Amino acid sequence: MFLKSKAIIASTLFTLATFNVQSTVVEIRTSEGTIEVNLFDQTTPKTVENFLSYVNSGSYASSVVHRSVRNFVIQGGGFTYTGPIDVSSFTMDSIPKDTPVINEPKLSNVRGTIAMAKSSNPDSATSQWFINLSDNSTSLDVRSNAGGFTVFGQVIGDGMQVVDTIAAATTLNAGGAFAEIPIQNYTQTDVENSVDITDENIFVVSDIVVTDTNVESAANLQPKVNTLINQQTPSTDSSSGGGSLSWMLLGGFLLLSRKLARFKIAL
Repeated sequence: MFLKSKAIIASTLFTLATFNVQSTVVEIRTSEGTIEVNLFDQTTPKTVENFLSYVNSGSYASSVVHRSVRNFVIQGGGFTYTGPIDVSSFTMDSIPKDTPVINEPKLSNVRGTIAMAKSSNPDSATSQWFINLSDNSTSLDVRSNAGGFTVFGQVIGDGMQVVDTIAAATTLNAGGAFAEIPIQNYTQTDVENSVDITDENIFVVSDIVVTDTNVESAANLQPKVNTLINQQTPSTDSSSGGGSLSWMLLGGFLLLSRKLARFKIAL
């Protein structure tokens, strides 16, 4: 019995040690300031590789934070700013998408973590990412919610101050993917007068760059393990959306359902 207990303890320590191995550090350079992020290369290798492919190709240059939901997430990596935008027909160029990456929901969606956005298909993440503004583990970690959302890094340093500043901005409903785009120095009068939106009004990501590849770059981080991924939520309709799981399968909790309804992600 004693030997069995020692084996269990050793296995647990090994698992925790695996989650403590960090690596690449990147800077998300926004018009509001720099968000430094430590990626979890060893824990979510496919996701980090996918993210870095967009970083290294320059795909995130002049991209925007196109979505902000208070106390939930800010989201980017989907669109680029190329010039003044007509508010009456709000459009932006989409970032070209690579092959979707396999889902790796090993870590928990707690405040300050960065994760991949996707559709109801678990393995559909491409370029879009989001940063958790609060502990969203109960809504974004579980298997029945599109297989859980893959956390692949953590904001470090003073980065969350920048994130919170963006999250505190007013949002504009410009329709579609831009129904909750954070905006500044732009009023309802500007909307009524059809004043163009420029880079002075939105939060632009000038680029995302790698600044450190040292595997010990943030060994003191202890990301929270996703313990909810194997917990299935009973469903009365598993065929919703042509066989994909609906966001409302987590029903029964009104607040949770409200969050999920607002987190439909168009890729």
